[in-house]
Amino acid sequence: MNAAQNESGSRGGSRASTRQGSTQRGAQGGRVQPARQVAYDVIAAVRDSDAYANLLLPVRMSRAALSTADAALATELTYGTLRRQGYYDAVIAIAAGRAVDQIDPPILDVLRLATHQLLSMRTAQHAAVDEAVSLARSVGSRSATGFVNGVLRTITRTDPAEWQRRAITTATTDDERLSIEHSHPVWIVRAFRQALTAEGRENELVALLESDNAAPRVGIAALPGLANTDELPGADPARFSPVGATLHGGDPSGLPAVSAGRARVQDEGSQLAALALSRARPIEAGERWLDLCAGPGGKAALLAAEARNGGATLIANEIVPARAQLVRNALAVFHPAIEVWEQDGTMTGAEHPNNFDRILLDAPCTGLGALRRRPEARWRKQPKDVGQLTRLQEELLSSALDALKPGGILAYVTCSPHVGETRLIVDAAVKKAGGSVVKLNTGAVLDGVTTEQLDLPDADHVQLWPHRHGTDAMFIQLLSKVG
Repeated sequence: MNAAQNESGSRGGSRASTRQGSTQRGAQGGRVQPARQVAYDVIAAVRDSDAYANLLLPVRMSRAALSTADAALATELTYGTLRRQGYYDAVIAIAAGRAVDQIDPPILDVLRLATHQLLSMRTAQHAAVDEAVSLARSVGSRSATGFVNGVLRTITRTDPAEWQRRAITTATTDDERLSIEHSHPVWIVRAFRQALTAEGRENELVALLESDNAAPRVGIAALPGLANTDELPGADPARFSPVGATLHGGDPSGLPAVSAGRARVQDEGSQLAALALSRARPIEAGERWLDLCAGPGGKAALLAAEARNGGATLIANEIVPARAQLVRNALAVFHPAIEVWEQDGTMTGAEHPNNFDRILLDAPCTGLGALRRRPEARWRKQPKDVGQLTRLQEELLSSALDALKPGGILAYVTCSPHVGETRLIVDAAVKKAGGSVVKLNTGAVLDGVTTEQLDLPDADHVQLWPHRHGTDAMFIQLLSKVG
């Protein structure tokens, strides 16, 4: 029997006692440092109600009025715990002597948060354990506090390197070992391996997985005609985007250009996806552009600025009303207002055939390319999601091509490198078109846009990577309709 089992033979508190204990947080959880409380609350909401950490964390930190230092701590605790959750679960299972699915979820959240501090941060062991016990007391039963104390005391008695060795020795295949060591589900490891192998770069897999677990820098796009990167004090020029800059840290909303909406927080990969379309060739006055799946509006804002400067008109479409409002908010800086539709994108081609000179289809996808920024997505997505999404991607691309004018340009974009959502979708659409749609050399287009040449394989498409380019793993394929 291990130390955790000596402390408590329970499964970490019954579900009934957990619910009862959660009502006592104010009385019993007051000793928990505010930053740790905020981090726990966000992690619990991600698990319990499918919340998005990148949206919820800023709200919770603001409500808690955290200092700059505490906000940085809460951010590291939240994202670090979510990124490394799979690895920490392997450690917790060994230390507890039971599978993590046998531990009550709120107590498991407490253990994950504390394990991150013990194995990946310089937190004093007694502080991490004591505050975890206080958190457990506020969300669980008395037996749960003993269980948490026992598991964490067991973890503290072994150094991090040995825990890693013990965890990965439970794997039976190389992909399982990588899954545990780098905290990605096995199916994602395999999908990344397939995408890199298609480029002849399979040896970059570990670098990619490691990059996904590193905090990304904050990217900012200065909207052309409204702002420039010189107005972003403290920011460095982006590596590739001519309108981009990056911040090492801090709150970008404090920059006047950002607070005024003239510059936007946006990953450099997203900037390049929009610029590939807007700068594929010179803009002719009077062109009509469409952002078919525009929510939440970041790429639409950059396209709107580019269109306005070139004398073109942009229409943004987003079928989900709440996301359509986000698009309107993102475009509010432009006068006159940009038209925003709330239509089914799969019907756009039938309703507006041969109507647009340029179309951006930033297709709904698994989001596997943005795991640095949305770490919970790796645990939320399942292989079956790919099949469901590819059917929608096929329908949207067919519709977008129908809406494109002969001679027009379409950018098919996903924030996923999964070959089932990228190359296969494009190849099927081109084959179905029977010669009326052709691929454009997207890499050559971006070579004429970027401030530094991209490291790309010899292919028509562009696949960006966090480990190679420092961007989200955006896929970009330009297509043209033969006129």
